[in-house]
Amino acid sequence: MRKYFLTGLLVLVPLVITVWVLSAIISTLDQSLLIVPESWTPQALFGRNIPGVGAVLTLAIVFLTGLLTNNLVGRYIVRVGDRIMKRIPVVSSLYGSVKQVSDTLFSSSGNAFRTPVLIPYPHADSYTIAFLTGVPGGDVKNHLVGDYVSVYVPTTPNPTSGFFLMMERSKVVELNMSVDAALKHIVSMGVVAPE
Repeated sequence: MRKYFLTGLLVLVPLVITVWVLSAIISTLDQSLLIVPESWTPQALFGRNIPGVGAVLTLAIVFLTGLLTNNLVGRYIVRVGDRIMKRIPVVSSLYGSVKQVSDTLFSSSGNAFRTPVLIPYPHADSYTIAFLTGVPGGDVKNHLVGDYVSVYVPTTPNPTSGFFLMMERSKVVELNMSVDAALKHIVSMGVVAPE
């Protein structure tokens, strides 16, 4: 009986968690229907709510925003909007921080989270997978003697939290694996080994 129960858990838990996460994402994205006039909502047009219409609308808005801002006039409007946001007292610090992080993470030319590495952590005799995020800068660089890199060490099984470390480059070993494979290895607590 125990064997069948564990087999059932192994089959159902990933399925239920996947459905739950997708449902949460779609219901959150469906909130974008609040900006649509009432007469254009699925409830008014078809007589009932259709899950996912808001998600499609959100994706369309993101795509159109990218399309419109990818030309000379769009970039000018974005620069003007950035300057306005940076002049509002409380908003400026929050907006600036979020913009800097998103520019780093989503930039196609950036290197953040594109290189899995092996580092000694939490002490010299044990190792973990981390992600190269850049090099230390500012005043921090002035206090480090030698060649250092910045790495992010995700926690298991939730890689969205973790630790930021600055380590000597000589102690960091670049891994020949994709970011997806490294994340699977971390989230699975080492159960799913990279190929």
